[in-house]
Amino acid sequence: MSKSPEILLPALGVTGIVLGAVAVFSARNYENAEVAVLQGRIAQIETRIDDAASAAATAEEHAGAETARAAALEAKVSEIQAAAAERGAGGLSLTAPAPQPGDGYGLGRSALAEEIAAWDVDVLPDGRGLPEGRGDVFTGEEKFAEACASCHGDFAEGVGNWPVLAGGFDTLARKDPVKTVGSYWPYLSTVWDYVHRSMPFGQAQTLSDDDVYAIVAYILYSNDLVDEDFELSHENFADVEMYNADGFVVDDRPEREYTGWRVDPCMENCKETVSITMRSTFLDVTPEDGGESVMNDASAGSGPVFTAVPAQDAEAGTEAPASDDALIGDGERVFRKCRSCHQIGEGAKNRSGPLLTGVTGRTFGTVDGFKYSDAFEEAATEGRNWTEEEMAAFLENPKEHMPGTRMSFAGLKDDADIAAVIAYLKSFDG
Repeated sequence: MSKSPEILLPALGVTGIVLGAVAVFSARNYENAEVAVLQGRIAQIETRIDDAASAAATAEEHAGAETARAAALEAKVSEIQAAAAERGAGGLSLTAPAPQPGDGYGLGRSALAEEIAAWDVDVLPDGRGLPEGRGDVFTGEEKFAEACASCHGDFAEGVGNWPVLAGGFDTLARKDPVKTVGSYWPYLSTVWDYVHRSMPFGQAQTLSDDDVYAIVAYILYSNDLVDEDFELSHENFADVEMYNADGFVVDDRPEREYTGWRVDPCMENCKETVSITMRSTFLDVTPEDGGESVMNDASAGSGPVFTAVPAQDAEAGTEAPASDDALIGDGERVFRKCRSCHQIGEGAKNRSGPLLTGVTGRTFGTVDGFKYSDAFEEAATEGRNWTEEEMAAFLENPKEHMPGTRMSFAGLKDDADIAAVIAYLKSFDG
């Protein structure tokens, strides 16, 4: 059965009214959104206008400041020109120096005497500039072990690549001289000034004046330039004679030689072309395992070729065993660490350590004229002798093997060095 048209018409009317209301509300929401967007854009434009106005104001302010600065400079130039014209009209030279103000420039103050003294620390070869003070060899040995030995060794022999301070007296004429305080430095003032100004490394100028005198005295003693009872002071400083005091001369080559070869150079009959005929190359060519290094001739196109020939036995073609003479030679090299305190051989005498001639088999603490520590005197009473075993243990660690010894040497860590030194000492047993 179909519905009546009378019922459908009212329903359709209500539906149309609802749809019309929805359309009206949708239109209004759309208009509100569009308005919000337009208002945002207007706000952005207003912000940009404000920023532009602010930038324009800043630029105008900067331009005004530059204009004022230019005006000030122009006024200063005019003032200088007027002053120059006035001086020129008065007959004064425009290049004459300006008059000095009578009461100074008003900057700083005069240095105080103690401030000048703090900077005036240099010492001249004749001793001028030295402060009062004194220090002996024995005190210097203790101070040196405390402040210097970590770099320069207990006996100034040098550690690693740090400088050697003692020895080298017979090397200055060699190709590779050992330049030490004893062998090379001509003035004692250089030693004192350097230690006082720059040492210890990393703690410069922390030593007292007496400490510096003592350390310098010990360095002199390590070079056999003074005796073990020597005391250095400002009073006897100039009396110390350095080994190489006469080894330096005034450079007079400008007066003596320059006039002989400073002439107009020859610019005639020159070669048309220049070519390389030989190349020089510097290489570490010493074989690590000994032997010889043979250099073949270089050519213009390549450098020299080095061929290492290892050391071999002449007959068997194997490495030659070390002889007793070689071992003694190695011991003599190692003994350099001991030489600053001990002497050995003909004419040897006691220093800060006893002489060591004939030490093998000798009873501890029995060298005439040497004052031993209590530890060595006790060993002498016990009748202990310098056997090879005793020597090896003592050389490895003196303070551990002989507690109470005054010997400051830390010991030899290499067994081969210990064996070599013992062989060297035994070679003087006679």
